[in-house]
Amino acid sequence: MLRNLLVVPAVFLMSTGAMAQDRPTLEVVWPQAGTVIELGSDPEMAIGVIVKSNFELLPAGACGNNARCGHIHMKIDPEGNTCDIPGRPYNSMNSDFGGDLVKGRFGHCPNPAGSHVIGVLLADDHHQPILVDGQPVTALVEVTTRVPAHR
Repeated sequence: MLRNLLVVPAVFLMSTGAMAQDRPTLEVVWPQAGTVIELGSDPEMAIGVIVKSNFELLPAGACGNNARCGHIHMKIDPEGNTCDIPGRPYNSMNSDFGGDLVKGRFGHCPNPAGSHVIGVLLADDHHQPILVDGQPVTALVEVTTRVPAHR
């Protein structure tokens, strides 16, 4: 589903024999599926998206030799490119600061209010998707957004 995030082949592959606890995990902690979210009143109509991973989430380029480290690429409505930041194949990243918070910029969507899918992808230091059994480590959550009444 997040094929549009995959621009070049990944350089990190987990072997099929890896134990389940060794496999990278990723989930969207907030918002949860089905949540109705009031968008931010800033020009980007941004909200915070909280993720959880068993990988250390650091700024891109800060992982060094730590093979269990990465950062998040996020796409809103990942089946297309309508919500991407102009000139970029994503809507947001946490690569500048690392951590579990990613800014969802719904103001880049043609219709910020309504039903949207938030897709996140775990990437390595070089912005390449981290793969398990040939598949990117991703998480998806469907939410409904609404424009604040005071806009």
